[in-house]
Amino acid sequence: MPNRLDLSIGEWNRVSPKYVVVVIVGTLIGGLVASAAATFLWLVAGWTWGWILLAGVVVVTLVSLIIAPRRARSIGYRMRDDDLLFRRGIMFQRFVSVPYGRMQLIDINRGPVGRVLGLADLKFVTAAASTGVVIPGLPEPDAAELRDRLVELAESRRAGL
Repeated sequence: MPNRLDLSIGEWNRVSPKYVVVVIVGTLIGGLVASAAATFLWLVAGWTWGWILLAGVVVVTLVSLIIAPRRARSIGYRMRDDDLLFRRGIMFQRFVSVPYGRMQLIDINRGPVGRVLGLADLKFVTAAASTGVVIPGLPEPDAAELRDRLVELAESRRAGL
């Protein structure tokens, strides 16, 4: 029986290198909000150990900023004969196979930072609520082209059911 999830065959499509900027900006905003909350708990609410929480937030934010480029490079997708294979993650890798015939909606989202950089996210909705596949950081023309191609494949596969 052949291994259906053979990861060594074929070329992985990667997200745009500009997506690193989106990850860094998101990490900075999250770190600033968490730092403000920790500072509030420490100085205003009177938590004696609030400075430890603040130090922890700063360390986690710095580590996240350091690994941001690697996190962005770990995201990829591959179109196969019957499905779209998506991967992400460094330590805890996630591989999701979305059969073309199961795709119900393919949505393009653009956040404010992504819009400035000309990037879009492609979101897939299937009958399974837990699928939640989002391919982030695609150049807008590539996202639109991929969406159209996947809609075409999904319609042809559903017609064959």
